[in-house]
Amino acid sequence: MSLDKEPREQTLPATSPAPAPAAPSTTVSYRRALVPLDGSPLAEAVIPPFVIKIARPLDVEVVLLQVVEPLPSPAVDTVPIIALDTTDQEHAEADHYLTSVAGDLIRQGVRVQTLVRVGAAAEQIVEAARASGADLIAMTTHGRSGLGRLFFGSVAEAVLHRSPVPMFLMRVTEVELSPPR
Repeated sequence: MSLDKEPREQTLPATSPAPAPAAPSTTVSYRRALVPLDGSPLAEAVIPPFVIKIARPLDVEVVLLQVVEPLPSPAVDTVPIIALDTTDQEHAEADHYLTSVAGDLIRQGVRVQTLVRVGAAAEQIVEAARASGADLIAMTTHGRSGLGRLFFGSVAEAVLHRSPVPMFLMRVTEVELSPPR
């Protein structure tokens, strides 16, 4: 008995190549962005690049926030009525300021809300992000380093370490803000 067999021609069914596995979706969709402002040109520098060029075209609702920081407790203990009136006045001024900024943005087609909170800036920014349902915080930073950051601290850095959502941080220097000569 012979173990040798003649090779037979075999036809395999035609198949198309297996489809490539779908790439994981990297599309991030933001619905609401918190934009902290303090009334300074530095803080407002985030408006053209982020609010106008990114948030508006993507129909991201913008929540403008200003935090009113109360006087330190020793001053409040010695003159409670004056401190309370100052905080109320600062709250009203912050509300007026944000309403003005919001009006300009609404005229440019941005969906805007305003919010004024009282307390420590970094803490209130983080809490406002949670409370408002923001899925992004957009703000500027001085970009200080070394002794400048040690002595003055950085609200942006404190928010970055505590933020429950991603952040759009834009470094702006005083030189960039000054008008050309």
